Amino acid sequence: MLNRQQVLADFGDFALRSEDLEGVLAEACRLVGEALGTGRAKVLEIQHEEQSLWVRAAVGWAPGIVGHLRLPMQEHSSETFAIKAAKPVVTRDIAKEARYDVPLFMKEAGAVALANVPIFLPGGRPYGLLEVDDVRPRDFDEEDTQFLRTYAAILGPAIGRLLMAGALRSTEERFRLTVEAVLDYAIFLTDPQDRITDWLPGAQAVFGWTAEEAVGQPGAIIFTPEDRESRQDEWEFELARKEGVAPDVRWHLRKDGGRVFIEGSIRALRDPSGTLLGFLKIGQDVTERRRTEEQLRENAARLEVLVAELQHRSRNLLGVVAAVASKTLGEGEAVEAYHARLKALSRAQGLLSQFGSDTAEIGALVQAELAAHVEARPPKVLVSGPEVHLTSQQVQNFTLALHELTTNAVKYGALREGAGRLAISWAVSRNEKGRRLALTWAESGVDLQPENMARRGYGRELIERGLSYALRGRTEYVLGEGGVRCRIELPIN
Repeated sequence: MLNRQQVLADFGDFALRSEDLEGVLAEACRLVGEALGTGRAKVLEIQHEEQSLWVRAAVGWAPGIVGHLRLPMQEHSSETFAIKAAKPVVTRDIAKEARYDVPLFMKEAGAVALANVPIFLPGGRPYGLLEVDDVRPRDFDEEDTQFLRTYAAILGPAIGRLLMAGALRSTEERFRLTVEAVLDYAIFLTDPQDRITDWLPGAQAVFGWTAEEAVGQPGAIIFTPEDRESRQDEWEFELARKEGVAPDVRWHLRKDGGRVFIEGSIRALRDPSGTLLGFLKIGQDVTERRRTEEQLRENAARLEVLVAELQHRSRNLLGVVAAVASKTLGEGEAVEAYHARLKALSRAQGLLSQFGSDTAEIGALVQAELAAHVEARPPKVLVSGPEVHLTSQQVQNFTLALHELTTNAVKYGALREGAGRLAISWAVSRNEKGRRLALTWAESGVDLQPENMARRGYGRELIERGLSYALRGRTEYVLGEGGVRCRIELPIN
């Protein structure tokens, strides 16, 4: 038999130098079999998902056993007994063993005596078993057991190191394949002086330079002339050095002179001591999206100009209509009312132009109409409600209704000199058909004359009938002793 101290030293040296797990396990079986004079040994690995023990390596056993045989851990076998015991288990003669059942394949192979030693990975997680078998009855004594325990203590960390190395290689390979497959992401590394050291396929696909052309070049080869002039690279790298990361969201230069828009970042790479190793640059090519966004912004700007021009022409047209009416109809109360309504529509068009779209905010409509009739809004007027936008069609009809209510209040109601008060409020609710706006115009403290209470003019007709027809609205108009109370409801988007 080999000198056991020499075996431990030789195996420890071999396990440290080897990067092959299968080779380490095979050598472990060979050396331990020779050291104990049995010539037979095996390593069984726990397969957690299958709840089985897999004969991963062995010497002195048939080829059909090694790498193929799996023992269910639910069975009351010598192997599962040793796993649960978490300590060496020895049997001198399996024919006399009562603690557990010896697997049939071992009996068929002539095994008579055995010693099982658990193998633990760093951290105490069980890996499996080291098992030595003999074809003769044998007393594995204390010296044998201690040798096997020491051997397993060396084997466990060696297996753990190689499993971690294998997992790392697998992770690196998956990362490499992923990085190489994602060609719209430019990824490359530079040294602390910003010289390119690694140029991955995505960077070539995005920027056009091959790895042979890019490696050794300054990272600033992808900078546009204006960024170089503004020393953008120095700003980015200084921020990455201080903060660990810097944004990189802007236009970049391609080899062919074209430009790509990159959304990414620059990250400083440091070793455990904090020494700067270089920079990792990762960015996605979003050129098409950026150009689409710019085109949409340009279109929106042009549309805003067109809307403003349309609103301006609409106000001018209303002015022409008012002038023609004056020339045609002359002067009088009816013509003045007609002019006032045209001015109200003109104010609405001005608000639509101010908001730069085909909507206007209801609060702005209310304030504009009050301001047109009252120089300084008196304290007796209370206006409240959330921000709500009306469409251009709603704005025009709603403005006329507000105009009629306001002019009526100035002539006969709460905006006349006196003790009257006015509260204008609105709210938004939702039902099964969608959102609805409800505005309440409530006058109080108004001393109405009997003849005014009997009036039923164009304004009331507009509110009660016109809004219902044009805006699918619902209105309530009550002319009581304290003044007008009007509620207007209509669907909104």
